[in-house]
Amino acid sequence: MKSAAILSAVLLAAPAESQTITLECAPRDGVIAMLSNDYGEIRRAIGIAGESAVMELYASNEAGTWTVTLTLPDGQTCLVMSGSDFSTTIGRLPANL
Repeated sequence: MKSAAILSAVLLAAPAESQTITLECAPRDGVIAMLSNDYGEIRRAIGIAGESAVMELYASNEAGTWTVTLTLPDGQTCLVMSGSDFSTTIGRLPANL
């Protein structure tokens, strides 16, 4: 699994008062190429995070993998989290899901 999954596990296991977050970042072109070539993921969603970062969701219908990235003003793209069992939905989900 991708290294972002390790980040998620570390964040869940670390006590809140002593958390140190280290994201894996690299130039955007390289990150996007890796997601496409290694995992077959394509961009599915995009949004503005804060005042100057861009959040993107990449996913693969075939493999079911997904990755959330954050691109910073300096052009570095960071892996925030990733997972499996990706599926798209049509319409609204019930409030209790």
